[in-house]
Amino acid sequence: MKNKVSVLFLLTGVLFAACLLISNILASKIIMIGQWSAPAGVLIFPLAYIINDVIVEVWGYAKARMIIWAGFGVNILAAFFFMLAIAMPAAPFFEGQEAFQSVLGSSVRIVLASLMAYVVGSFLNAFVMSKFKMMTGGKGFSIRAIVSTLAGEGADSFLFITIAFIGVFPYPVILGMIVTQTLLKTTYEILVLPLTIWIVNRIKVIEGEDCYDKQISYNPFNLKQI
Repeated sequence: MKNKVSVLFLLTGVLFAACLLISNILASKIIMIGQWSAPAGVLIFPLAYIINDVIVEVWGYAKARMIIWAGFGVNILAAFFFMLAIAMPAAPFFEGQEAFQSVLGSSVRIVLASLMAYVVGSFLNAFVMSKFKMMTGGKGFSIRAIVSTLAGEGADSFLFITIAFIGVFPYPVILGMIVTQTLLKTTYEILVLPLTIWIVNRIKVIEGEDCYDKQISYNPFNLKQI
C-alpha cells in the first residue's frame, strides 16, 4: 500500500519551503532592530520553525524529516537557478544587473552557511520536539515548542552567522547577531504561541492525527521511514 499524505500536510510543507526560500533572499540585507543588527531573514524565518513544530506535533518526526529535506532541495534548486540567471548575459536594455546580482548572488560561503545551519537547526528542533512529547506524554505543548525553538534557532543562528561572517565582521558584532537572532526568533515563537496552539489543535481534529514517535528512527538520512 502506498503512503498517502493529506492536503493539509501538503500545504503545510509548501508553506515551510516558501518561508525558507523567502528568508534566504531577505538574508542578503542586514537590518537594525534597536541597537542590534541581524539578517532581514529574521522577519520570516521563525515561521519555518513554528511550522516544523506543528508538523512534528501532529504528523510526527518522520514526516518532518521528509519536509526538512524537501526544503533543503528547494533551496539548492533556487541557488542553482539564481547563479544561472546571474551568469547569463543580460539584455542590452536591462539596467538592473548589479542590483539583481547583489540581492540574489550570495557567495558560496553564504549559501553553504545557510544550508548547513538550516539542516542542523531544523533536525535539532524536530528531535527535541519529538523526544519532549514522548517524555511528557503529550502534555505541555507550549514548553515543548519554546524549548525546541531555543535549541534549533540557537544552533541555526550560531552556525549561519559564524560560518558566513567570521572574518568579515568584528567578533562583538557576530556575537550580537547570534544572540539577537536567537532571542528575536524565540520571542516571535512565544508571541504567536496562542495562534500556534489553536492551529495545532484544529489540525489534530481535522486530520484525526496526534502522532507519538514510539518506534521511530531519528537518523536524518533514513528517508525510507515515512
